[in-house]
Amino acid sequence: MVGCSDTAETTDADAKPSQSPSGPDAGDEFLAKVHARRFESWAKSGPTDQELLVLPPEWCLELKGGHSVDYLLGDNASAYPIGPGWGTARPEAEELLMLGVTTHCPELREQVIKEMQQAGLC
Repeated sequence: MVGCSDTAETTDADAKPSQSPSGPDAGDEFLAKVHARRFESWAKSGPTDQELLVLPPEWCLELKGGHSVDYLLGDNASAYPIGPGWGTARPEAEELLMLGVTTHCPELREQVIKEMQQAGLC
């Protein structure tokens, strides 16, 4: 899984998304990474950018509240990346979560990586 390593190189830009008018904000950076990835689950029908943009802030809030990756992406999870007419395979949902955490709450990235590794997801 892309980004599921605690040895991944991070730059200051990775750790702290730019909020300046001249640089991309976290949402723009997240969308750019998602669009570059081209998830197979979305080959026939995928989410809109607006549907995608609501996910990372929700994930960060839940993680900061002490919830786990399994809580976010497990069965009956309200924060699972799925919508009317589209869905995301679990491995891709995990990667999407990592992209969202990296851009929106990078301080939680190591926690998520560790949890995924302990669960055998990486």
